[in-house]
Amino acid sequence: MSGKLSTHVLDIASGHPAAGVAIELWYLGPAGTTAAPAPAAASEALASAAPAPAAASEALASAAPAPGSEPHLLLTVRTNSDGRTDAPLLSGADMRPGRYRLVFTVGQYFAEQKHPDAGVFLDKIPIEFQMADAEAGYHVPLLVSPWAYSTYRGS
Repeated sequence: MSGKLSTHVLDIASGHPAAGVAIELWYLGPAGTTAAPAPAAASEALASAAPAPAAASEALASAAPAPGSEPHLLLTVRTNSDGRTDAPLLSGADMRPGRYRLVFTVGQYFAEQKHPDAGVFLDKIPIEFQMADAEAGYHVPLLVSPWAYSTYRGS
């Protein structure tokens, strides 16, 4: 079995997949270490983020930092019409044990949906997690409204 990391976003206020949500994936360091905060400037790159190309994992192989390095932005993507990314966030040789952070830019999404409560409470949602087994599947969905969110390790 080849491991992979995937996500999807469901808009529980409308009951539909959340299309166009900008997502950052960060490598934070080896498993069991304390994560440093993400640089603020990297979030601005999401404004022009496009869906991940099918060959995104090839580009990541050389971009992944060595164990013990500083937090490193691996990629930025946007969800498609099904609320998913077009390709796994990580797969194959790019899957490495360690600590990771997904940052979902939901304030912008709800503003684009013209939701009356957009920007009132939630803006960016960081989810930090560890991957211990590079051969395992890690699915990190986000269920979100302008007022609350939930996540879990899916399959």
